[in-house]
Amino acid sequence: MKRLILLLIMAAVLVSCGKKEVKQVSLESKTSQEAFALAETVRAAFVNKDLAALKNNSTEEGYKNITATKKAFDTADLAFTPRWVEIEGSQVLLNVTWKSVWASAGRSVSDRGMAVFVMEGRPLKLSKILRANPFLYPEQ
Repeated sequence: MKRLILLLIMAAVLVSCGKKEVKQVSLESKTSQEAFALAETVRAAFVNKDLAALKNNSTEEGYKNITATKKAFDTADLAFTPRWVEIEGSQVLLNVTWKSVWASAGRSVSDRGMAVFVMEGRPLKLSKILRANPFLYPEQ
């Protein structure tokens, strides 16, 4: 009797350990992942002063927003933390908090803020930066 109960328990465990169904990734999730990747690509291109990559990943207006910094800098260290993604038709609004450290002529300046990256098109391209632009040299 004990063996029968033990066999039934083992059979129940084996049946319950079957392969689980894999859920498909939603279109919104894929779009959000693409937006995160684009923000990271633009950040890396800016830090490395790669203007060709910036042009390829942004619209004309977006490129102007990114390269609007008038003051020359030696190095810039930017860190983005995505906070929220809104998908409104063909537009993706990515809210990020950011921190920056700029070095120029032996002087270091840091700043932080919240920005909204407006992305459009297929594949996504940065078209606008709303709120505090992380690509501007801080006024201090």
